[in-house]
Amino acid sequence: MITTALTIAGSDSGGGAGIQADLKTFAALGVYGTSAITAITAQNTCGVDAVQAVDADVVAAQIRTVASDIPISAAKTGMLFSTDIIRAVAAAVRAANLPFLVVDPVMVATSGDRLLQPDAEASLQNEIIPLATVVTPNLAETEVLTGAKVHTLDDMRAAAEHLVAHGAAAVVVKGGHAMTKATDVFYDGNRMELLESVVVDTTSTHGTGCTFSAAICAYLARGATLLEAVRRAKTYLTGALQNADPIGQGSGPVGHFWNVTHAAD
Repeated sequence: MITTALTIAGSDSGGGAGIQADLKTFAALGVYGTSAITAITAQNTCGVDAVQAVDADVVAAQIRTVASDIPISAAKTGMLFSTDIIRAVAAAVRAANLPFLVVDPVMVATSGDRLLQPDAEASLQNEIIPLATVVTPNLAETEVLTGAKVHTLDDMRAAAEHLVAHGAAAVVVKGGHAMTKATDVFYDGNRMELLESVVVDTTSTHGTGCTFSAAICAYLARGATLLEAVRRAKTYLTGALQNADPIGQGSGPVGHFWNVTHAAD
């Protein structure tokens, strides 16, 4: 039986993040990817030049249409952009009764460009995060979601506890390259785990958050437990960073297919 996953996110015309990164990750990990596009971005490795949101009813229709035809083993959200889209996605996700939902609370692109309207932050917290199996904020997103500064490992632990206490079933607070080791904090209300990997010296970091959350989604779809899925996703992302080829003039994309042997090789 084919394992399937659904990504609900914005596009990236440069191909390194958003829907494109999610689908590449699904494919690399042996999962058939489906999608619902929330916004079209004119984006490359240097930044975002334009954003056009998809009508909220059309976003909901994409989710509904896919889920009515193809059994979805797990799903993830990325760029949701606006309050209207968030509300439509929340309603469609509830109606589809999806077994797992990974929420990447995308707010700002690697380049610094805004991907979530400020007035939509409360809707994200109140309507999407309570539906999530796991939420995967980076440090900047964690500060917005908790209203507190997050600089140290103790700050990350406190933030993880705060997010679970305020509605998240589980959270991975991503430390990224802010520490000597790439250290993330996993917390599900019972277990607090530190997840460490080497810091990869690369400028090819475009789409790391999308790739990590998509990998968690793929591994959940394939039957992994949540903590196992998070650990395996971190290993996959580290390999993608280590094996990224330089593309573009800015922050290039990670190497999504590093673990795949190509017939042309």
